[in-house]
Amino acid sequence: MESYGSDKEDPIEAKAREIYSQVSEAARPVRNPVEAVKVLEERFKLLVDLRIVKVTFAAFMIGRPVLFEGPPGTGKTEIGEALLRLWSGRDPFVLPASPDYDEYKTIGDFHPLMAMRYGFNENSFIPRPLLAAMILDAGVLIDEIRRSNEDFQNMLLDIIDKRRIVVPELKRAFKAKGLGFQFIFTSNPTDVAQGELSDAFLRRVVRIKFTYPDPEDELKIIMLHVNDRPLVKDSMLRRVVSAVNALRSSNSMSHKPGVDASISWVRLAQAIAKTEGSASVLPRHLIETAAAALIKDPADEDTVYATVKEYIGEGVTYED
Repeated sequence: MESYGSDKEDPIEAKAREIYSQVSEAARPVRNPVEAVKVLEERFKLLVDLRIVKVTFAAFMIGRPVLFEGPPGTGKTEIGEALLRLWSGRDPFVLPASPDYDEYKTIGDFHPLMAMRYGFNENSFIPRPLLAAMILDAGVLIDEIRRSNEDFQNMLLDIIDKRRIVVPELKRAFKAKGLGFQFIFTSNPTDVAQGELSDAFLRRVVRIKFTYPDPEDELKIIMLHVNDRPLVKDSMLRRVVSAVNALRSSNSMSHKPGVDASISWVRLAQAIAKTEGSASVLPRHLIETAAAALIKDPADEDTVYATVKEYIGEGVTYED
């Protein structure tokens, strides 16, 4: 097997950098939890509990993957992506889990035309996200891990435990060279359409539970995302938060709105107010945008309409 000295770059590593460096740009890592919380709020507009950051970074320090579990709309993916970005100093590789994932789609495979010309070797091998992340020392976020198959999960555990990726076809083993190569998984345990995680997988991960924020925190999160103009009065934002929390508490809602829905609702209302030249967001702007932001299932329409009418204003009418 050919060795690559300091004056000759490994061809697989060179390909990974050429293909992926532009989508995973380097910056200064932030590994102090207190500093990270400030950066998350100022740069990413995320309000994250210090405990979550501490436990996540502690898991990274001992080489353990982290599992963010909670209902949709609680910020699992967005927060996980930002934490991996801060820890490694690079944009992470984000993979929406799929039952079809295997080593060829996530580690690497051979380009058919190049393989015909050069053979099945390093010249025709194309590195995929997991191998590229290891080479670039970047983090990996696998969204909705329960949607993947058990073989894929076991493959991930082998990579995480040994911090290496073996490519038998090349007779090569690639090893992680830094601490930036870490994993965060997200999961919605109440989604009956997804599979179960194996005992071996659950024993390895550090589990962090996500819930909807309390009303005051949600108010702060919305304020981080809305524009200064048109003005959204504090009283109006509180009515939005109250309405959304009422929908989450309703047993008749099949798709409960997350924080992202709250933000979208207010921003849509702001956009409509702006097109009208209004100096502030009025109840009717929120009423006009409620269905678009909050209804994901037609079965929820009556509940949403009644709740918005109760919390935002009387005499509400909706157009199809």
